[in-house]
Amino acid sequence: MLIIGIAGGTGSGKTTVVQQIVEELPADEVCIISQDSYYKDTSHLSLEERVKINFDHPQAIDFDLLVNHLKELKDGNSFEQPVYSFVDHNRTGETVTTHPRKVVIVEGILILTHPDIRELFDIKIFVHADSDERLIRRLKRDIAERGRDLDEVLTRYQTTLKPMHQQFIEPTKEFADIIIPTNKYNTVAVNLIRSIINQKLGKNES
Repeated sequence: MLIIGIAGGTGSGKTTVVQQIVEELPADEVCIISQDSYYKDTSHLSLEERVKINFDHPQAIDFDLLVNHLKELKDGNSFEQPVYSFVDHNRTGETVTTHPRKVVIVEGILILTHPDIRELFDIKIFVHADSDERLIRRLKRDIAERGRDLDEVLTRYQTTLKPMHQQFIEPTKEFADIIIPTNKYNTVAVNLIRSIINQKLGKNES
C-alpha cells in the first residue's frame, strides 16, 4: 500500500491535483480520504457556537481518528469514514465505508502539521498557489457550494484563514517531498507522481 499526503493552503488546487493524479488509474485500486471528513464532532454546540470555531487550526481536526483509520487500512481492514456538512458545521451522523486499496490519497490543508500523520505517508506533496488566487477560489467555492455570503468569507479570510495559513500551513512545505505550483499546469510533477504510483501498482510505463 502506498499512502500519499497532499497538503496546501485553502483554494490552492489540491482537489484538482488529486483528480489529475488519479484520472488514469483504476478506480478500484485508489481511495481518497479528505481531511474535511475529520473535523471534530461539534454536536454538543449550538449552530451559533459552531460558526465561531476556527476550522483552520489543527485543534479542529480529529487527528487521532484519522491516524487510527489509516492504520486500519495498512492492516488490511475497512473503516467507517465520517461525513461532514459545511452548511451545519458538523458531522452528519452518516458514514462512508472505506476499503483498503493499493494507493491511498489523503488530502487537506493541515495534514502535514501532525507528526503521526506524516509518519504514515510514503510521499508528501505540497500544492502551492498565489494568495490572491487562493482567495478567489475560496470565494467562489464558499459562496456557490457552502452557502456563505461575501462579507462572511472575506471576514473569515482576514481574521482566520490568512493568519492560520502563515502560522500552520505554509511552514509544512519543509516536510514535503514534492512541491507543485498550480499557477500553471505542472505536468512534470503530476506525471512523476503517476509514474511512482504505476510502479507501485506493478504497471509498465510506456
